[in-house]
Amino acid sequence: MAERVVVIDYGSGNLRSVAKALERVADGTFDIRVSGSAAELAAADRIVLPGVGAFGQCSSALHALPDMVPALNRAVREQGRPFLGICVGMQLLATRGLEHGEHPGLGWIAGDVVRLSPADPALKVPHIGWNALHPARPHPVLPPPGHAYFVHSYHLAAQNPAHVLATTDYGQDIAAVVGADTFLGTQFHPEKSQALGLELLRNFLEWRP
Repeated sequence: MAERVVVIDYGSGNLRSVAKALERVADGTFDIRVSGSAAELAAADRIVLPGVGAFGQCSSALHALPDMVPALNRAVREQGRPFLGICVGMQLLATRGLEHGEHPGLGWIAGDVVRLSPADPALKVPHIGWNALHPARPHPVLPPPGHAYFVHSYHLAAQNPAHVLATTDYGQDIAAVVGADTFLGTQFHPEKSQALGLELLRNFLEWRP
């Protein structure tokens, strides 16, 4: 039976783009589903949480899905299912987000999501475009060095440097990939990052943590 991958539908994120990118690299060997059901998530072998927009809105929308956050904690933190967060889906791993007030995250990565503050005033916020990935430590899901596509105004400032798997430079060091145990998140959009992004998604599907 094919492994089931659930892309969480909570009204935020490029759901179809993410699902199509996963289907492309899955090559028919995985069952890719988009769902906002906690029961579907509980039956998943792998979980993907996309996210686009403001942290607070995404946090509220995720918590508004019946039993979704408890089901997510059970599946990933207790049962060790592989998990990938994308953009705001990655930021939601933090303790809290400080965009337009203070909003709770999932608390899997100690740290805050704070506004970008590049040292060079010529660098605009939001950060939009292609930037180089710099691996901070080996991880089986990381692709070879290359460029990834970013669209964001905030970033996850992790308290523990060991949780930062790769960085990028935009007038400051930015956590581009974070992770621990069986979960990780990318600040960039793998579904928009061409060959590098597809390789990361393929590595995620093949990852046996």
